[in-house]
Amino acid sequence: MDLFTLITLLIVGAAVFAYLNTRLLKLPDAIGIMVLSVAFSLVLIGLNQIRPEWFETVRNAITTIDFGRVLFDVMLSFLLFAGAFHTDTELLRLERRSIMLFAFVGVLISTFLVGTGLYYIAGLFGFVLPYILCLLFGALISPTDPIAVLGILAKFKLPESVKLNIVGESLFNDGVGVVVFASIYRLAVNGVESFDATDIGLLFLEEAGGGILYGLALGYLMFWLLRSIDHYQTEVIVTVAGVMGGYLLAQKLHVSGPLAMVVAGLFVGDRTRLKEAMSLKTEDYVDKFWELIDSILNSLLFVLIGFELLIVDLRSSYLLICVASVLLVLGSRFLAIWIPFRIARRWIGLDKKAPFMLTWGGLRGGLSIAMALSIPNDMPHKDLLVTITYAVVLFSVIGQGLTMERLIRRLYPEN
Repeated sequence: MDLFTLITLLIVGAAVFAYLNTRLLKLPDAIGIMVLSVAFSLVLIGLNQIRPEWFETVRNAITTIDFGRVLFDVMLSFLLFAGAFHTDTELLRLERRSIMLFAFVGVLISTFLVGTGLYYIAGLFGFVLPYILCLLFGALISPTDPIAVLGILAKFKLPESVKLNIVGESLFNDGVGVVVFASIYRLAVNGVESFDATDIGLLFLEEAGGGILYGLALGYLMFWLLRSIDHYQTEVIVTVAGVMGGYLLAQKLHVSGPLAMVVAGLFVGDRTRLKEAMSLKTEDYVDKFWELIDSILNSLLFVLIGFELLIVDLRSSYLLICVASVLLVLGSRFLAIWIPFRIARRWIGLDKKAPFMLTWGGLRGGLSIAMALSIPNDMPHKDLLVTITYAVVLFSVIGQGLTMERLIRRLYPEN
């Protein structure tokens, strides 16, 4: 199947699922599209017993898609910039202490807790996993996915401080998670003895710190270009070029592209809201363009997540460890929020209910699956890690997403 045909079928599938969700299910877009995509995949798996050639045709087509590369190299830059561009930076500044605390410290705590927990849980179920591999899973599953979070939270009423923390943390912790994942991945491939604490610290500083500084520079460059003209067609192209070219250059400079896109999007969006970069007409066109890009790519992403079920190794022996891993990730997420919250509660303006909401609202999505699939095929236990990751993401988006409104009403009945 050629590339154009494959893209066409995915877009048609996304349109059909989006229509059925809007007309019938009326769920938040991300949840509804993913539910229908998973249901369609399950039907295809069932048809494998009747018409195996149909199943194999679709499965082979999905297998040809390098999910990790599609997300990391194509979709992620657009989705992160769009999400950051539409985030109110002024309100985000009010919660900057807690957001940075949860995004940086929380990810590190969660990585350690999940990795250590999986090491012992796997042993209980008869799987002998190296500890470094368990930490790798902890790194890929710890960051919450802004792509999933932003699309779902828009439908629910939450206290502004809690919503800002969930959204803000998800925008930053995915970049942190990618850096932590890359660091642990190098340790897993090259051996622990090849790195020391200084090497890891410098790598983290280069990727994360460099990504933030580069994002500021990129955002200012885009702002300067946008401010110097008033022609909405050209300004839309400038933002697209800034995202694509900026992300590509970030990879060449070995700094965090995701963090750079978040910072650049926040900078440009902030200057736009202050009326410093664009006329009202241009702002309206640019805003709607990025909203449309966000909607289309989100739909495609969740269709792809649902279709990934066709290539996941569904062994019955993996069922119990998947269930245990879902509980482990939830428990670790709560502790990763609660520990920093308790230590710094005097300096952050969150109520005592916030850790529960931040735990349940911390959804995992395509980013975790992409990182899991990026693990080389020759690395031992990759199939198990991918299956566990998929189970956690599936429960996160569908299970947590569908029950989030009920939890909000229980925790914050006054809203």
